[in-house]
Amino acid sequence: MKNNIITSGFAASVLLASITVNANVGENKEDIQALDFVELFEKMGGKHPGYRKAHASGLCASGTFMPSNSDYFSGAALLSNGELPVTMRFSLGGANPKGDERAPGARGMGIKIKLPNGSFHTFTGNNFPVFAGKDPETFYGFLSTLLPDVNGKRDPARTLAYIQNNPSVQANAMWNKTAKTAASYANTQFFGLHTFYFQQPGEQRIKFRWHVEPSLGVKTLDKVAASQMPAMFLADTFAQQLKEETIRFTIMATLGEAKDSDIDPSQQWPSERPQVELGTVTIKASGGDTCKNTNFDPNMISAGFIPSEDPVLKMRSPAYAISFGKRLSGQ
Repeated sequence: MKNNIITSGFAASVLLASITVNANVGENKEDIQALDFVELFEKMGGKHPGYRKAHASGLCASGTFMPSNSDYFSGAALLSNGELPVTMRFSLGGANPKGDERAPGARGMGIKIKLPNGSFHTFTGNNFPVFAGKDPETFYGFLSTLLPDVNGKRDPARTLAYIQNNPSVQANAMWNKTAKTAASYANTQFFGLHTFYFQQPGEQRIKFRWHVEPSLGVKTLDKVAASQMPAMFLADTFAQQLKEETIRFTIMATLGEAKDSDIDPSQQWPSERPQVELGTVTIKASGGDTCKNTNFDPNMISAGFIPSEDPVLKMRSPAYAISFGKRLSGQ
């Protein structure tokens, strides 16, 4: 591995920790709180007041969600009320609201579905299938190795050493090493990474992880093709596709077994696990600011669904709230 395993897009996948944790940074152990993560991310990507601290550059969209029939999720309000309205946001990794979309790496997606009773169900994911660390401690330690020294230079050897000494970072690092540029948000697969449960009163819990499959297929650009695109092309490409064809995304649930980890987002479940459809999102419009002040908290889920004890998932709600508050106040 060389320095190219860490791209600007990968740095963008940072999530702000919102609980106090102990992190090993080099040889130092210290208490880490949400503000420490905010400051770390700003050191990595710069300060951009009024924008999200991660995935600052994005594209809003709106549409509808049509649920699928599923014996596994029978009775779920999300799947029992017919067609529902959707607010959606696609995003480029990084803190720069004008980031270069030709770079490979992280792309994000948030789906917020509104139920008739006024509640919401949120799906938030990324285009990488595994997280960079088994817990917030490991993730913070990794991100710290990406910071430049007093001379403005990064130390790839320090980052590589951390990856080698922390196995739960390795799968994501390998993904970044081979990642290409997304040809369009409409041609990108997204992964929820975390484990959730569904349970009706008196019935057995269903353990699952979700991912989103694009109806137009997954398409990427190699380095040469990407270099021939404008620095910001994703919004225009998406809008043109929307004029010419129907853009849909199918939300799939992968059903887990008892031995599949529900607390470690750096571990993928075996590919042979059964999958069922939760429903399909159809995009009706894109652009505008419909999602500017929307918080895509993945723990905001509808009745019957339960978040796991995954520490990375647990830390996201207060983290998103801190970032949301700073954005609204122009910080």
